This record gives sequence, structure tokens and C-alpha cells, in this order.
Amino acid sequence: MSNTEADPDEYDSGTDVPCEGFELLSPREVPLGGPRAMTVRRTLPQRSRSLIGAWCFVDHYGPDDVGRTGGMEVPRHPHTGLQTVSWLFTGEIEHRDSAGTHAMVRPGELNLMTAGHGISHSEYSTAGTTSLHGVQLWTALPDSRRDDPPRFDHHRPDAVTGDGWEARVFLGSFAGSTSPVPTATPLLGVELQLEPGATATFAVDPDFEHGLLVDAGPLTIAGDQPVAPAHLAYLPPGYDTLTLTTAESPARALLLGGPPFEEDIVMWWNFIGRTHDEIVEYRRQWQAEIGADEGEGGSADSAREPGDSPRLRFGRFPPDQPAPLPAPALPNARLRPRKRAAR
Repeated sequence: MSNTEADPDEYDSGTDVPCEGFELLSPREVPLGGPRAMTVRRTLPQRSRSLIGAWCFVDHYGPDDVGRTGGMEVPRHPHTGLQTVSWLFTGEIEHRDSAGTHAMVRPGELNLMTAGHGISHSEYSTAGTTSLHGVQLWTALPDSRRDDPPRFDHHRPDAVTGDGWEARVFLGSFAGSTSPVPTATPLLGVELQLEPGATATFAVDPDFEHGLLVDAGPLTIAGDQPVAPAHLAYLPPGYDTLTLTTAESPARALLLGGPPFEEDIVMWWNFIGRTHDEIVEYRRQWQAEIGADEGEGGSADSAREPGDSPRLRFGRFPPDQPAPLPAPALPNARLRPRKRAAR
């Protein structure tokens, strides 16, 4: 999914509500583009917090009436220095990327795309989808891995169950289940479902910081801290257990985690780099490869020569696909590294 905001710092963030033991991050609504576009609820990044572990981007959408909004229509767009994690509750999305992957994103199945040095991809909800509901997540790659070649991983985790709860571990280890999908830094990604009136206590890694994104609920943390749907609760390192309680309604949430990501990152549009100049160069290369802004350097003809070329950072796409998304204009100020959290 493309980040429709050129610079998240230029937009109002959700409300950061301090609670005992954790922070509550409220969502802001962001349209994916166009007058009939579906709207996503973004809880990360915010001015007060940019990362939870290596997780740097959390979009939550639906249930979306595809007949009214047109569903997801995101033409080819580029990424560098990150991984995209697609997870659906309902519906189906067609994924295509310049590494040659053509796959369907379906409920309960992880689709993880590693951009590394550079990749481009498109995402469209399928014709048979009437309701679209899920999340799109990004993780920042560490400096040692951000120039890795692109790749795609798929995994359908089995459910693990307990008294009043069910979990599907798509990244990392949790409740005795471990995902086989490799990650560049330690990560946790779990879908949790709890029955009405349930209380469940889970062991978590005290070296991790965690984020709990509530999809349906509310859910109560530690017995007395409710988290409403679409909100993201941040828990700092130090917790070795997490207790969740439901009321009269069932609840569903995503639990994300990882050790604090200590590297500075510069995040703009669909790129993650380390400096302003890197982002400028990524944008220049993308515009040259798609034949836009040719005055900035490069040309559409040279970028489209047959055969492999190191100039094609973002790869090739089949010629019958919709036109790619051009990059927005850069801001008039230098891009600043994003801090993990406001101090």
C-alpha cells in the first residue's frame, strides 16, 4: 500500500493519551486517493511516536463497502529500506511486484514483501470482494539489511487456542507458536481473538516494546485500562506478561512488538532512508524509471532498455498494467530523521 502522505509530520497526528503503564494512540483518517477512495485509519507514525520496535507504519481499514468506495486501487509504486506486511480479516487483494511475484492476499495469510534495495508493486481488491477489512504494516530494515535484494514471503499460520482465546502468529514467537518467516530484526506479529467475558494472560518478551491495535472490542489491558477499536496501545519494554479482558462482546486485536529500533531513519512517501539526500536520489531514480521528471536526470528510454540494468532500482512491470504513481513533490525543507518517540 502506498503512503498517500508526502510527509507525515505535515499532518495532524492522532491524540496521544497517557495512561497508567502505557500510551494510547488515536487514529487519524487518511484517504487512499480519489473521490470514491476507501479511507484508512493511521495510528503510526505520529508526532509523539514513530516506531514500535521496527514497526514504523500501521494502517487499519474496513469493513469497507467496496461497492460504494471502489475498494483498494493502488497502482504500481516504489519502496526502499522497508518490509510491507499485509494481513486481512475479510476480502481479497491481488498483489503484483517487480520481483516477479503475483499473489493473492487472503484472510489469515501473511504476505510479507521485502523491498530492500528497491521494489515496486501494485495492490487491487479483487472483483469478487464486497467487503475489505484488514491492516497494512511496514517495518524498517536495519542499516545492515536495507540494501538486500527484494523478496516475497507467504505463510498461513495455524491457530493456537486457550481458554476463551485464539491466536495466529504470523511473525516471531508467541504462546508456543513460531512463524517460519525470517525477519531482519526480532519481530512479533499476532492476531488475537477473545470470546465475550474472557480474561487471558500471555507471556511476552520483556526486552520488546509492544503495540496492541484493537480491531473489535473494546479490550481492557491489565484489568482497568480500556482500549477502544481502531486505537493503538503502546507498552514500553519491561512487561513480561500481558493480561487482556473482554466485556459482553468478542474482541480482535493485533499484537506487534520488537526490541527498540535505535537507528535514525528518514521516512518520506514510500521510502525509508537515512539522509535527506538519499530520499532525493530514490525519488529521482523512480521518476526516471517511469519516464517522469526527466529533467531531474535519466530518461524513460534508457530506463526501459531490454535486459537487466543496475539503473532499474525498482524493477520492471508487465506492460499491460495501469500507469504507475509518480512521486509527489519534495518539501521545501530538508527532511529530518524521525525519532522513536518525543522526549
